Amino acid sequence: MRIIATKKRIINMRPSILYSLFYPIENLAGVGKRYAGLLSSLCGNRVIDLLWHLPSSIIDRRCNTALINAQNGQIWSGKIKVIEHVAPKTKKQPYRIVVEDSTEQLVLVFFKTYGDTLSKTLPVGAEKIISGKIEIFNGSLTMAHPDYIIDTSNASSFPQIEPVYPLTAGISNKLLNKLTSQALGLVPFLPEWLDGNILEQNKWPDFNTALQTAHRPQDIRQITPSAPARQRLAYDEMLANQLALAIVRRKMKHQKGRSIQANGVLRQKIINVLPFKLTKAQQRVIAEIDCDMAAPYRMSRLLQGDVGSGKTIVALLTMLNAVECGYQAAIMAPTEILAQQHYETISELCKKTGIQTELLTGNIKGKKRTQILEQLAEGNINILVGTHALFTDNVQFKNLAYAIIDEQHRFGVNQRLNLSAKGYLCDILVMTATPIPRTLVLTQFGDMEYSKIDELPSGRKPVNTTVINLSKINDITEALKRKLSSSSTQAYWVCPLVEESEKIDLSAAKERFESLQKIFGNQVGLVHGKMKETEKNAVMDLFKQGTLKLLVSTTVIEVGVNVPNATVMIIEHAERFGLAQLHQLRGRIKRGNEESHCILMYGYPISQTARERLETLRKTEDGFEIAEKDLELRGGGEVLGTRQTGFMSFRLADLSVHSDLLYTANKEAELILNKDPELKSERGMNLRTLMYLFERDEAIRTYNAG
Repeated sequence: MRIIATKKRIINMRPSILYSLFYPIENLAGVGKRYAGLLSSLCGNRVIDLLWHLPSSIIDRRCNTALINAQNGQIWSGKIKVIEHVAPKTKKQPYRIVVEDSTEQLVLVFFKTYGDTLSKTLPVGAEKIISGKIEIFNGSLTMAHPDYIIDTSNASSFPQIEPVYPLTAGISNKLLNKLTSQALGLVPFLPEWLDGNILEQNKWPDFNTALQTAHRPQDIRQITPSAPARQRLAYDEMLANQLALAIVRRKMKHQKGRSIQANGVLRQKIINVLPFKLTKAQQRVIAEIDCDMAAPYRMSRLLQGDVGSGKTIVALLTMLNAVECGYQAAIMAPTEILAQQHYETISELCKKTGIQTELLTGNIKGKKRTQILEQLAEGNINILVGTHALFTDNVQFKNLAYAIIDEQHRFGVNQRLNLSAKGYLCDILVMTATPIPRTLVLTQFGDMEYSKIDELPSGRKPVNTTVINLSKINDITEALKRKLSSSSTQAYWVCPLVEESEKIDLSAAKERFESLQKIFGNQVGLVHGKMKETEKNAVMDLFKQGTLKLLVSTTVIEVGVNVPNATVMIIEHAERFGLAQLHQLRGRIKRGNEESHCILMYGYPISQTARERLETLRKTEDGFEIAEKDLELRGGGEVLGTRQTGFMSFRLADLSVHSDLLYTANKEAELILNKDPELKSERGMNLRTLMYLFERDEAIRTYNAG
């Protein structure tokens, strides 16, 4: 392992045994600038990226039956003799070459090919080995553009089983196979990092054999995610991931912080004026956060709670720990609407206790903004609620000790770090109402401690969810008209687009607004993502005040809108939404104690996956069950809405298939570090190689940084 000495610290570099795997892909024979660019877009620009790009299927070329027995659509391989060339009479006709084996003739068909080239490749009388797809045309056997034409003397070079890779325009499967063979030749024999018992129990091969088998399968079963070689590689990647996160988590646990222990006087004042009783889940989570804040280390914790579970109150009651000890606290939301809502809830409760709260968003400018910044820097503001505006350089706290970030997945990881940097030894709480499957909690937030509010306040009634075809839209509109005219009920009507798209035939929010306006008049409003923030907020205020009875919207209402009277949600073209997103939208009508209704309207054609999504939503309101189903149907990055920079993604592991392996890797990583916390043993050094191989070396730098 190469070591570079610096004045500040010793930094371990990538082990020399891995150097060849991280060479630029241009080092492979046959890769020029053009191919390098295409390959970079397809899989990456290094040898290792090509090795992590596994085949998705195979072509079995072992069928060498006599031609007379060949079947239509079959891949056929065999020895043939060239009988004659039939040149085309017009440019539109193909070039034909008649060949035969000892039983039947076959016509090879070539389009846009020069005859003299084919005469050299397939001269009359020559014997060749060919392979390609047989098709029967006008009663004759044909083969268009054989995949392989080789001399009989090179028969051993002919691939009996050909791996099929995901491709991009300009890169052929044949080229990718050649380059992968070169890349496999550069893989050194790597020392074993897995425990022998795990290998034996699962009947896994060593790493080198697993990689070779994954790229050169001899059977279709060997390319499935459950194949031993694929499982082994997936587990290696997951173990590297979990080991790296466990190292960072342990480092964070012992990162110097400040002990914040309040006597609870301020908290009790707030609890005394709450119109409801805290749930047991809220009390448990508050206790977990209190324990973290009291420790002399910095807190880094994820709080997950379903829509309406009471995360904002938990945030406030724990922020009072910092306020009571003379520090400042901040809570950051992804949208101005959500920030405004947090502020209204928090400031209303804090009024009677003398706690100074303030709201800071991008739209607060001029004198008002200057005044807030001055009071913040002087320490006169105890709790600041805001949006991305909190990131700006001129926002300076006097003594920020506790920062809360709501809906973490809407921010980059670096933004979380930027906010915490505004305080000295600042505790961090990340909150999300987006249900996150356990597998993603382990991989995306594995560097953090984890709390979950898994209980809704008492009195909340379940939402009646109905799935109905769009052809019934007139019936829905009439029923909605009766409902809104006879009570204080309000409703949302959600559309997936702002304007009509020629590519996707969906009703736009603007068009739907205009049609509903003819029925409901000035009682209907419209909000969408292309509106200015001030315009959007003005419409939302009218809806919250009850002036508007119906709000037509795109998904901008997905997070944070709190209108207790809004108990009806109509989602148009629900089949186009993700499961987690539908769950979030439905959560907007769970704010009050009245019975609520969610109508999911779908259009044809509808895919099987979309049907499963809608049926899942109809059957359950459990956000965590929904999250697991969403992961199964869509994959991890999409569940979180976006693949944020800094989130760890997998190249070889599939969370929807390999989740059991992830749980095993999580437990093993903890056992490894309990036995060998510095990874100094022989196996420990091998595990360091594993982390470098899967580029989780950031964790090793964490160790070396002290």
